Amino acid sequence: MKKTILSVCMCCLSAVAMAQPAGGFGGFQAPQVKLETSQEWKDVNYAGDDQAYHTCDIYLPKKEQASYPVVIHIYGSAWFSNSSKGMADLGTIVKSLLDAGFAVVCPNHRSSMDAKWPAQIHDIRAVIRFVRGEAKKYKFDTKFIATSGFSSGGHLASTAATTSGTKQTKVGTVDIDLEGNVGNYLNESSSVNAACDWSGPIDLTAMDCGESMKMGENSPEDVLLNSKLAKEPDKYLSLSANTYVDKNDPPIIIFHGEKDNVVPCCQGKAFFETLKAAGVKTEATFVPEGSHGGPAMYVEENLQKMVNFLKALL
Repeated sequence: MKKTILSVCMCCLSAVAMAQPAGGFGGFQAPQVKLETSQEWKDVNYAGDDQAYHTCDIYLPKKEQASYPVVIHIYGSAWFSNSSKGMADLGTIVKSLLDAGFAVVCPNHRSSMDAKWPAQIHDIRAVIRFVRGEAKKYKFDTKFIATSGFSSGGHLASTAATTSGTKQTKVGTVDIDLEGNVGNYLNESSSVNAACDWSGPIDLTAMDCGESMKMGENSPEDVLLNSKLAKEPDKYLSLSANTYVDKNDPPIIIFHGEKDNVVPCCQGKAFFETLKAAGVKTEATFVPEGSHGGPAMYVEENLQKMVNFLKALL
């Protein structure tokens, strides 16, 4: 059974990788990225255990200040990787955030092979609580904490935002614990002030909404949920960020490529319309020549839009 699941995952992983530009799951990566920082910490465990999938890298801007607003940026991997924080769009999104004066935290999280949903959102919420609990040590200004992510990282960033303030809920027949009990700061809030969604899957019941690559018998979300959409649709709704949208959600900015053949652009467009209809502050950029990651997505204009959106909320 374990061999079968591993084979399925490797097939999905290979399929997604083939559709990616150079740099793989983290989108387009400049080689040998050297970030300009005042301080860095690598492999910091945010959960208080000895697991590598519960570590994060922390970067502070070159310009020194008493404290910095924080963005938690999450890598993409179709939820298959538990150790890709070092490839989390460092030369593009992370660099732009640092240059704009934000502290950036890049966490690992459990993969779909380590644990099934909702373990992944439990890990991201643990990171948010860690930022609050360790604010003094790392110069975090906890008046502003945002999530950001590419692909499955965009899914986690968006879900952290749309479920912000909700610890437990029921989605159809599924009772879902969104908070978890990971880490040492369970009394801290896991709410966020904003989110940036870069090419994220948002409605996991509608991944065939546009032209996209075929994943074969088992999609990444099937593996993450250990199920099938036709069999347990409420599980897929519980995985979907748009399920939780309401007027109290923090502002969310969306970037998606019109030529994305991994996560179809209609995912981002539907999310944008759902947020607008609920009265959530939102902006969206749909890039005509944009693929899944890649240089057309990370042009300076788009990176500056992200920075401006976040800065306006400070």
